[in-house]
Amino acid sequence: MKEILTGNEAIARGAYEAGCHIACAYPGTPSTEILENVSKYKEIYSEWSTNEKVALEVASGASIAGSRSLVAMKHVGLNVASDPMFTMAYEGVNGGLVIVTADEPGMHSSQNEQDNRLYAPHAKVALIEPSDSQECKDFIKYAFEISETFDTPVLFRVTTRVCHSKGLVELGERKEIGIREYTKNPKKYIMVPANSKMKHVEIEEERLPKLKKYSNSTPLNRIEWGSKKIGIITSGISYLHAKEVFGENASYLKIGFSYPLPDELIIKFSKVVDKVYIIEENEPYIENFVKFLGIPCIGKEFVPICGELNPQILRNALIENQKVEEYKLNVEAPSRPPALCAGCPHRGIFYAVGKLKNVIATSDIGCYTLGMSAPLNVGDSVICMGAGISAGMGFEKALRLAGKDNKVFGFVGDSTFFHSGMTGLVNAVYNKSKMVIVILDNRITAMTGHQENPGTGKTLMGEETQIVDVEKIIKAVGVKEENIRVVDPYNLKETSEAVKDAYEADELFVIITKQPCALIKKVQKERKGMYCEINQEKCRKCKTCLKIGCPAISVKNNVVMIDDVQCNGCTICMQVCPFTAIERMGE
Repeated sequence: MKEILTGNEAIARGAYEAGCHIACAYPGTPSTEILENVSKYKEIYSEWSTNEKVALEVASGASIAGSRSLVAMKHVGLNVASDPMFTMAYEGVNGGLVIVTADEPGMHSSQNEQDNRLYAPHAKVALIEPSDSQECKDFIKYAFEISETFDTPVLFRVTTRVCHSKGLVELGERKEIGIREYTKNPKKYIMVPANSKMKHVEIEEERLPKLKKYSNSTPLNRIEWGSKKIGIITSGISYLHAKEVFGENASYLKIGFSYPLPDELIIKFSKVVDKVYIIEENEPYIENFVKFLGIPCIGKEFVPICGELNPQILRNALIENQKVEEYKLNVEAPSRPPALCAGCPHRGIFYAVGKLKNVIATSDIGCYTLGMSAPLNVGDSVICMGAGISAGMGFEKALRLAGKDNKVFGFVGDSTFFHSGMTGLVNAVYNKSKMVIVILDNRITAMTGHQENPGTGKTLMGEETQIVDVEKIIKAVGVKEENIRVVDPYNLKETSEAVKDAYEADELFVIITKQPCALIKKVQKERKGMYCEINQEKCRKCKTCLKIGCPAISVKNNVVMIDDVQCNGCTICMQVCPFTAIERMGE
């Protein structure tokens, strides 16, 4: 049977067919849908872990215990998970262990553009790169087999276009793989220095030579002969772009198993073709290796190192006198800068903080990053998950050393707090910070598409579970009760009073805003038919309501209007209007 699947759906299907037992992840674009689809296969235990490090540690423990295990994350998530990955490279596996890293050339939804292929030689683990949905499914099965055959974790690298593009995939049956027997083996699984030294030698002298030999013989790396005037060495989505541009006018060495790279195959291929092109996104990973082998090649001097590739970029870069003009329509799409959604519960707290003077606001990864945008303009830094608190503390300490009295507000979401904000909170308590920590609890992991988290009361598999109480955690680590405020961010008076108290406090202060994301289906159903409307007779066109930055409010011909389709009646605009010209409808 065949189905049209995205790459992410195909990875999930491949894990199912491969007999995977345990799958873990923290959601992050473009990897999120992998675990969402794995959870549909009840033969696999699946979970949203609190962060990527925890996810890999859970999967690693399951692997040592004998289960085939998979963990998935976006590219920056592997930075978080790199600690256990590097050690698991030494320990090896019992049941197969596959680590999916979804890289994002072009940074559509990420804070940086890193090429995680470089992690494989750094950690000394095998690396696999599929090009399309069929390969995503098939290569996952190879990945588990390689992991168990060579006693190594396998890094499975995909990119946005592979994750989200759809293709026809031939489905197979699940192969039931029993959980392997676990035998106590301290020299293999306890990485104290004496054992680590031996394992490192073993990797260099035994595992990597075997993997290199496999790389030169595996069907994951293949030559496709066409014209021998041009030979293209490529991998991943770049292979499909190259095929579209050059067709039969070139020969191809398609690399699917990309660490260790197939040196003998590359040399064989390069001797037959007249000219060698290396086509790859981002870093010159393959190109540097080919040059190391002493093979002249054309690569990053023409192929961009930044952003995604596409066929047109390759045509313009590599084919002389054949630059292709883009198809253009005589229609210009309206500008749509990213903004908090209409009815977003974060708007109230940002509006209140934005009215203060002398404030530094350290933000974090999530919807609330958009508080930086005009007209709210609340945000001075965004680094990584959890840094809304930790970086805020650094700001505060540095400002004090400089003799400045700025008040620092650090923002994190509920899922981000569980991910890596709790350690920052403990650090702030322990090191006597006087900053304000704002935890924006919208009852969901919103920006990546409404995944459950420890504060929602449900697991990835849909089971009811204990709700982890943010307020109790804050009290437990030592924040004084009088320095904690829990507010409804739709209530501007209550929110502004909490912000004022926090601003004036001379100790660590925590504000928790509690209001569910306006896009949660249950919330939308409850608020259906509710919206705000402007009474044009009362409206003085002062445009104060525009200062909250709600996309449902617009001005046309100097008339302020509210789009009743977008609006969900949150009433923030009503509360800021000085002339009571806004009314809530549909109650």
